[in-house]
Amino acid sequence: MSEVRVRFCPSPTGNPHVGMVRTALFNWAYARHTGGTFVFRIEDTDTARDSEQSYNDLLDSLRWLGMDWDEGPEVGGPHAPYRQSQRMDIYADVAGKLLASGHAYHCYCSQEELEERREAAREAGKTPGYDGACRTLSAEQKADYETQGRSPVVRFRMPDTDFTWTDLVRGDVTFAAEHVPDYVIVRATGEPLYTLVNPVDDVLMEITHVLRGEDLLSSTPRQLALYDALKEIGVAKGERPLYGHLPYVMGEGNKKLSKRDPESSLLMYREEGYLPEGLLNYLALLGWAFGEDREFFSKEEMATVFDVARVNANPARFDLKKCTSINGDWIRTLAPDELARRITPYLIKDGVLSAEPTAEQMDVLKNAIPLVQERMETLRQGIGMLGFLFADQPGSPAFAVDPVEAEKVLTPDAQPVLVAALAALTAVENWTTPAIEEALRTALIEGLELKPKVAFGPVRVAVTGRRVSPPLFESLEILGKDRSLARITASIK
Repeated sequence: MSEVRVRFCPSPTGNPHVGMVRTALFNWAYARHTGGTFVFRIEDTDTARDSEQSYNDLLDSLRWLGMDWDEGPEVGGPHAPYRQSQRMDIYADVAGKLLASGHAYHCYCSQEELEERREAAREAGKTPGYDGACRTLSAEQKADYETQGRSPVVRFRMPDTDFTWTDLVRGDVTFAAEHVPDYVIVRATGEPLYTLVNPVDDVLMEITHVLRGEDLLSSTPRQLALYDALKEIGVAKGERPLYGHLPYVMGEGNKKLSKRDPESSLLMYREEGYLPEGLLNYLALLGWAFGEDREFFSKEEMATVFDVARVNANPARFDLKKCTSINGDWIRTLAPDELARRITPYLIKDGVLSAEPTAEQMDVLKNAIPLVQERMETLRQGIGMLGFLFADQPGSPAFAVDPVEAEKVLTPDAQPVLVAALAALTAVENWTTPAIEEALRTALIEGLELKPKVAFGPVRVAVTGRRVSPPLFESLEILGKDRSLARITASIK
């Protein structure tokens, strides 16, 4: 175990979940910290639920997050293929060896029979697990079941011993034998289950450390027993993997964050304009601490200090506000040109920019970015802040004042303010921020003796369409004299 080998093995079913992303991050960081290998494996044996679209979404998600993998799809490696749907012959061979060696057996029990016996066990105050009814069937009994048309599943024969291991996160963990009954590894259809394929692939791919969610803690004694059996039949070599179970991520109401919770969806963060750096930074804090009270760091910085021993076993609560705040911190670290590059796809998708932005549009965007960067927490927020600068240009929608804002601000009392502002700005010859500011302050604050909020509010709404916008004088300069005067004129009319 001189070289650390970890794996991330999601199933391609639906949109990736942030809890899944955190698991990938912790495995990636541990591999990078130790100089080990990060294996990306796809568990796609559930033909009823898996989809090719979800598979492609998984690969796209890891690429977007910047978590490169050393072995896996599109990369290859010595243990290919890395999609379980392409490894069925391997699982069938292992299942056959387990049956031949007596470590597994055929079980003909129907679901109705199993449930009846579970209910009887509950009523008797016993653990309602499988009772081993088919452990010692004779050839005649098997033939009788098959005559009835029953197709057997394959069950693994658990040893009648307790299982204890030292969990990398939770310390010593023990499961009593009575709580870990024989379990199914192959369906009656011949389809292998997670209970078989996951530990078999861990063995064949020489995984040394298994870092996964706490919900899989109860499957560990099964996998330890299966590993011992695989070693006896010559499939496994070396030591068992070490296991570390990551704490639950809790959502609202102190309930485990589920796929039904909106904040669990990775797609939501991408659509709203969270940066991968910001999202990973926050997810790293769910159950782990950088140290020195530091909460702002890149995934590369995380990898330099990541230690599984520092993972907290207690549940971690997902706080969307904190996640958004950290994302805003990351937005403020970007160079203006880089932020302009990242926000452009959102502006195009929302129709603010044309599909192929012109050089003039990009110049306006780059000049405007410094005005909004301090106020943005997500890239999508920039659409509302910047849209007014591109309205009435080719490929962009027509400019319109928000009717709610107009009703509140562009009242009859605002007309004298707008008339005075129009006259003052029309007289400005050198259209620069200082000249614009001087003209408006002279006309509205000194001339009309208004307070700044009353003076500039109507001008802001008339020109930007909103009460909340980038700094007014700078916005007017970027917008240009002609368009600025035209919008104020329209509001007066």
